[in-house]
Amino acid sequence: MKDKIALSQKSLLTLEEASAYFNIGVCKIRELTNDENCPYVLWNGNKRLIKRQLLEEHLNRLYSI
Repeated sequence: MKDKIALSQKSLLTLEEASAYFNIGVCKIRELTNDENCPYVLWNGNKRLIKRQLLEEHLNRLYSI
């Protein structure tokens, strides 16, 4: 059985976890991370994992999405 880890303690988030953490829809998270050279995405095969801290820093610089 996996231990539950708070999203704020995770380094990498799935699209669904990132959506819940940042209160942004999954489609918008996917749109923000579609570029294959996106600095806050780690690709594990076809699965994209979001680098929580880097995306948080990026969103803090934005006025709107």
